[in-house]
Amino acid sequence: MSHSRPNILFISTDQQHYSALGAVNPKIHTPALDRLAAEGTRFDRAYCPNPTCSPTRASLITGMYPSQHGCWAIGVKLPEDVPTVGDVFQQHGYASILVGKAHFQPLASRPGSESIECQPLLRDLDFWRRFHGPWYGFDHVETARMHGNESHAGQHYAIWMEEKGLTNWRDYFQEWPRNPNDKYAGPYYMRDALTWDLPEEFHHSHWVGERTIANIQRCL
Repeated sequence: MSHSRPNILFISTDQQHYSALGAVNPKIHTPALDRLAAEGTRFDRAYCPNPTCSPTRASLITGMYPSQHGCWAIGVKLPEDVPTVGDVFQQHGYASILVGKAHFQPLASRPGSESIECQPLLRDLDFWRRFHGPWYGFDHVETARMHGNESHAGQHYAIWMEEKGLTNWRDYFQEWPRNPNDKYAGPYYMRDALTWDLPEEFHHSHWVGERTIANIQRCL
């Protein structure tokens, strides 16, 4: 890639309300994000295209409304032939990399709507050791799809934990299949707050940061 063109880093947080930012709420302490807000541009008329996860993520990488790209709800797959920002980057000679949560596909794979983000494939680490894309226009992907200690943990994130020495990482996450009546595994509105014994250095935020930096250094 020519050095006359800029490198582009897109950072997206997950499940973060707009008020959970120190730049607009002094009760919140988010120094890194506050610095980005202070040194960059803040948009106060930007609106989420959908209140749920997958449709909004699909809109972020396609530039389309859910009614256009086809992923209109959680559990609905983003068609793999829909053009994405990764495709555009590739067309202009960029290396396109996705690290972190994707959630473009449902937790259940069905005929005509096959998903690699499904159980039990999420914890088939041999599959994820082989798979790094291309996927949705990205040359290289390292992904995970859970929140906190959910049973969805696996994929490249689990491989990283094992390589870091946490071979018993499954002990820190819920089992699959889970009991829907378990108060820690039921609907979000029924859950109580809980503490998590996972050591901080194995948190998925550390994984995302470390692997993002490694991939940037590999491409430069």
